[in-house]
Amino acid sequence: MNRSAVRGLVGLVGAVVLLGGVAAAHITPPVVLVSDRDAIVGLLAGARRFFVREVRLAPAERQAIRQQTGWSPDDDFYRFYVGRDEQNRVVAATVFVTDFTIHGPVRVAVALGPDGKVKGATVVEVTEETYIWVKPLLDENFTRTYVGRDGRGSFKAPARPDSMGQFYAQVIASLIQRAAVLFEVSVVKRGDAA
Repeated sequence: MNRSAVRGLVGLVGAVVLLGGVAAAHITPPVVLVSDRDAIVGLLAGARRFFVREVRLAPAERQAIRQQTGWSPDDDFYRFYVGRDEQNRVVAATVFVTDFTIHGPVRVAVALGPDGKVKGATVVEVTEETYIWVKPLLDENFTRTYVGRDGRGSFKAPARPDSMGQFYAQVIASLIQRAAVLFEVSVVKRGDAA
């Protein structure tokens, strides 16, 4: 075999490997299920005044979150949307959390009471591909399962009849837990929840 044939063969094999890698990690367009504004207003029902609270995690807080959930927070800061009633009492705080799966991102808004317990959660964005697995969960109001739990509660997703539905149920449950632990560590323990 001559050198040009070898180069051509190597180039062809390289192209096949490269395209195979791209095809394996495909991402489909996003499907916005609920706007951020609508998620915040819905999850902070009863609030009359709204505020934004940004928190930066200290290294010890990052470590505490990692130990409790296995998740390593990667953002520099997190933004909580805090709703207060007429007497200026905290009704709840909402935070958006995202997990990047092989089929694209799953984004969830989670509302937490001043005691750190989940008040509600809404899946706000998935991809076209994941929508077929997440839609049955939405139809069942799956996130209601976690209302009343704090970051130390069980966030194991109930069994599903299909493996991808189970996978995405656990992704969503884990996001709700991450939000609860994040709120507990960065707001409640700092004494900023009142």
